[in-house]
Amino acid sequence: MNVPTADICDKYPEQVQLASIPFHSYGKKQSFAGPIATVHVHEDNVLVEQALNDVPEGTVLVVDGEGSKACALMGDRLAAIAQDRSLAGVIINGCIRDSAEINDLDTGIFALGTNPFKSKKSGDGQRDVQLTFASLTWKPNMWVYADEDGILLTESKLQ
Repeated sequence: MNVPTADICDKYPEQVQLASIPFHSYGKKQSFAGPIATVHVHEDNVLVEQALNDVPEGTVLVVDGEGSKACALMGDRLAAIAQDRSLAGVIINGCIRDSAEINDLDTGIFALGTNPFKSKKSGDGQRDVQLTFASLTWKPNMWVYADEDGILLTESKLQ
């Protein structure tokens, strides 16, 4: 992403919404933008891995883990999938683990924090659904712009 979120807010103040939760940035990519695909899970990352393997290149995968900090929904293996498949980035309303390894990857991930415990593997959850967290409603194919200053959500591509 070449345009900082601050500049996007200046140019399109009526078209952007700001995520209200302060996410932490992981991986070498500190900024990214793209259309979103969604996953809703609770302490289970089977659908997260499926989505990472299925969504188109350039997509931002948005994972609503219901804000749970009881386990991680992504570790270095899943983050490497995002990198290798050239996803624009990942936003997780939950935790990651293996943060040192993820910080060495050429990918961008925003999450609430870290937790060394792995998630369940039962496959519960939903894909390609509307999500509500961080005072926003996230719908598949909306656009997200993320950088060190914040995460913006728009109905469509602005740049």
